[in-house]
Amino acid sequence: MPPLPYASRVYDPRRVAYAAELAHGTDHFHEPRREDCPWCGSARLRTRLRAPDLLQHKPGTFVLDRCRDCGHTFQNPRLTAAGLAFYHRDHDETDPEGLPDPVLALRRSHRRHRADALLMRGVGEPESWLDVGTGHGHFPAAAKEVFPYTSFDGLDPTPRVVRARAAGRIEEAHIGHLADPGVAQRLRGRYDVVSIFHHLAHAPDPRAELRGALTVLRPGGHLLVELPDPRSAFALLLGKWWPAHGQPRHLHLLPAANLLAELRSAGCTVLVTDRRTPHRPGDLSAALALALAHVLPAADAPWRSTPPSTPHRALRTLLSALTSPLVDATALLDHALAPLLRRTPGLSNAYRVVARRDTA
Repeated sequence: MPPLPYASRVYDPRRVAYAAELAHGTDHFHEPRREDCPWCGSARLRTRLRAPDLLQHKPGTFVLDRCRDCGHTFQNPRLTAAGLAFYHRDHDETDPEGLPDPVLALRRSHRRHRADALLMRGVGEPESWLDVGTGHGHFPAAAKEVFPYTSFDGLDPTPRVVRARAAGRIEEAHIGHLADPGVAQRLRGRYDVVSIFHHLAHAPDPRAELRGALTVLRPGGHLLVELPDPRSAFALLLGKWWPAHGQPRHLHLLPAANLLAELRSAGCTVLVTDRRTPHRPGDLSAALALALAHVLPAADAPWRSTPPSTPHRALRTLLSALTSPLVDATALLDHALAPLLRRTPGLSNAYRVVARRDTA
């Protein structure tokens, strides 16, 4: 039997498995390209950027298109379910939280999670709260300090949510998407609060995900949504290096106006629209880290045909050490600029919406 194309000369089961998956290229990981906007249906599209996988450096090129009419930005052609599984694999095996890499350190600290929960103090003590895209359940664990009598459940597409329950961070663990009618119907009307932090960017169908969130809310319940702002000046300035463009994992980037219109049309009252406090310092340092990782000698990974040589590893270690202080200095600049960026319209990199479901 002839060897697989790109098969490793050193036997490694994971490397061999990746070689088999990549033997026919990466086109089969994509759906057919669509000619209209998935949000408003307009055919007036333009290409916003093309990018490789800048975090794991797996093979493939990804395109983000932007609708000229409604401003919705989306991956086109979109990854299939198999493609999403392929490009998420191994990324989730190592928990990014706690790693010193500024690209991965963009996740919320415990203090930030707690501050997010404090936003809901004005609605009283919720009886039940569902955190969507909860991952390892760090937000519910921090929110429990603010709402000690609230029952926190978690929903996530990955088994991480089961581990979060085992760790005691949530009471119930649900695997899947709210866009799945079976999941939404099973949880119908159970929650006083539903929180969705940056999860909609990863959802294949964000509109269906929002409708599912309203399904599981009780009438009078509150929805808390936070998203990257695709109209941030940093999105234009940094292009593919802007961390929130996040290819290939970010499938949709919703402008605030689209989200607000969708919530109002679904019978919600928008209580808060905040473009200041959700800003996350880290755009410049993350972009620099991504750019350096792109040009430095590649690290070993099972999707590469052969392990790097010893000189290759030594050169990477040396150059990483030399450039690390530059990334650290840029991270300090990010934090120094954060107060100004939060106050200046168009510079914050995220926005937050709190809405109340008014219809039964």
